[in-house]
Amino acid sequence: LWLTPREEEPQIVVPAADVVVTAPGLTPRQVERQVATPLEKLLAQIPGVEHVYATADYGRAVVTVRFHVGEDREGALVRLYNQLFSHTDRIPALVHDWVVKPIEIDDVPIVVATLWSEDPARLDDHGLHRLAQEVALRLQRIEDTNRIDVIGGRPREWRVEVDPEALTARQVTLLAVTRAIGASSRLLPAGSVDRRDEVLVVEAGAMLRSAEELAGLVVNVVDGVPVRLGEVARIEDGPAEPERYGWVRFGPAHPLHADLAETRPAVSVAVAKQRGANAVTVAEAVRTELAAMQETFFPPGVHVELLRDYGRTANEKIGELVASLGIAVLTVVVFVGVTLGWRAAAVVALAVPVCYGVTLGLDLWAGYTINRVTLFALILAIGLLVDDPITGIDNIDRHLLMAGDASPEERIARAVWQIRAPLVMSTIAIVLAFLPMSFITGMMGPYMAPMAFNVPVTVIVSTFVTFLITPWLARRLVAPGTAPVEEDTQLARIRRLYGAVVGPLLASRRRAGLFLVVVALLFLLACVLPALRLVPLKLLPYDNKNELQLVIDLPEGTSIERTDAVARRFARQLASVGEVEAVAGFSGMASPVDFNGLIRQYYLRGAPHQADLRVTLAPKDRRADQSHALALRLRPALEAIAAETGATIQLVEVPPGPPVRATVVLELHGEATTDAAALRAGALAAMERFRTEPGVVDVDASLRAPQTRLVFEVDREKAALSGASTADVAETVAVALDGA
Repeated sequence: LWLTPREEEPQIVVPAADVVVTAPGLTPRQVERQVATPLEKLLAQIPGVEHVYATADYGRAVVTVRFHVGEDREGALVRLYNQLFSHTDRIPALVHDWVVKPIEIDDVPIVVATLWSEDPARLDDHGLHRLAQEVALRLQRIEDTNRIDVIGGRPREWRVEVDPEALTARQVTLLAVTRAIGASSRLLPAGSVDRRDEVLVVEAGAMLRSAEELAGLVVNVVDGVPVRLGEVARIEDGPAEPERYGWVRFGPAHPLHADLAETRPAVSVAVAKQRGANAVTVAEAVRTELAAMQETFFPPGVHVELLRDYGRTANEKIGELVASLGIAVLTVVVFVGVTLGWRAAAVVALAVPVCYGVTLGLDLWAGYTINRVTLFALILAIGLLVDDPITGIDNIDRHLLMAGDASPEERIARAVWQIRAPLVMSTIAIVLAFLPMSFITGMMGPYMAPMAFNVPVTVIVSTFVTFLITPWLARRLVAPGTAPVEEDTQLARIRRLYGAVVGPLLASRRRAGLFLVVVALLFLLACVLPALRLVPLKLLPYDNKNELQLVIDLPEGTSIERTDAVARRFARQLASVGEVEAVAGFSGMASPVDFNGLIRQYYLRGAPHQADLRVTLAPKDRRADQSHALALRLRPALEAIAAETGATIQLVEVPPGPPVRATVVLELHGEATTDAAALRAGALAAMERFRTEPGVVDVDASLRAPQTRLVFEVDREKAALSGASTADVAETVAVALDGA
């Protein structure tokens, strides 16, 4: 129990990767035909591939390849890279570049620490970003940490803001400026030279090392007079222009709510762990390092808010389950002690840790971690594993109390031999009952693998304990009797009560038949309850988590400032709820992904019209409602805001089982001649049908809303007469609008 790594969820290996292809200038239809479809066909040929998804956009395609659950991750990625690199000769000339981004559960952060400042005027998101970069470097030194990301804030940059009138007056084009900057800041290895019996390494070129050097850069020469960059542009050394916004707001459950009711700029540091590492120890080391930096490294007024700590929650959850396990064992021991005596109860009590010790040892050997599914399996097995020792000690106790000439050892051996067949057959029956769980496919298979492993192993070990350890303990703890045993008065009362209940049923055939009919009717009634929706039918119960996520989508084309304003409005509503501790906003960027978001590809969110809110709830011992009930209570107010602002929202709870793309997913497929407009119409009709279904909320589709596009068409003849090419015009417009 101490050595086995602990984490909140079972390790599920889902090998997957995103292939991001850039093809500038192509429309979505051209991207689909020339890039996405050929790539889909190519990736579908890889052995072990389960699904291939593709999305085509203007000048860009994202193709996601997902292998079967349980496939070897390294082998799957090797096959993927081999398939891509062995067909590079088939890449269209219009493809600018492509990159493969593997997806893995170990990339999910177990700790998300958000840095925020009491005085934004003194330390804004730019300063917090630079501080977070240093924090990430220090946290990387912790053993067993994996990927560490800094999310939010603005980095430092030298921004060159060109004056168009000054460019025209000095006969300098915008592209000349960008090319001069790119060509003037290069330092390349230039070989070596021998001088005086010494080999000198030579480098040629020069790097721009300050904003002053950049201002003095010559970008053109007019009539022998150099034109410097500072004459045609203003150069600023500072934070980048805001393209995304990150902030935090505190709710009533937070101690600082009364003093800090408004939002504060924030930057998050997301820390993941290595595969197989103990999430509890890694998270504890991260918390310790953050506390040390708070005392000695952070500027005054900078604080850390933990939005996620899976190490602490996993330890608390496992502690609760271990306590439940202890209560279950104590309950069994008390009942055995009342009925068979405390010596017999001691035999059963000593058998339980032996069974669990062997099982947990095999878990450690097999690579399983201690998580809620593992401990749920052990709690489920408590009633099964004590069955054999109780049966054994009951029969041994009966034989020892019988008078006879046989020695105690012979009586114990006879008692165990007498029940050998029932014990073995019951063990085989339990193993066969749980064996089908080993063949569950999809993500539910590895998720429930600890159940399929632990319950049969525990029961098998309990059978060996009954045959080997229980007799040995009974010889030392249970005293043999020497006189005939009279029937216990309590047992006689139980026998009379049982006879009074069952006797009338057995005495009359009509009453027995009526009793069976009543049982059958009750069984049918129980079967009808889910069909009538009087009882919800679920595979796994809701978990009581300390976090919620609100996914916000506004119409395509919405500015980042408008999106952030809408996200802050949702945050104000959430921060008014008494159970909310903090709300962290991520506008125009993806929030720190969890396992559920990994499957739903939330990490790809980053458009200006998209925002995420991460809601931290008060600990469950400080709130009356569970997280699911709280989500139901929050939904009406959030939907009202969404209706007013034109936003589409998804209130996402961490699922109790393995993640899924959605509760219900409908895929529409057309014939070879079906056009996109028909599929779009079918999808919209299906969405309207879903909205009319009781209990269905957050209906969304992978459709893109229409967005206004401005096409700057170049007159090639006029451009040629002006000495400019189509590429020059296109690049100039791109630099003027998006920068370079």
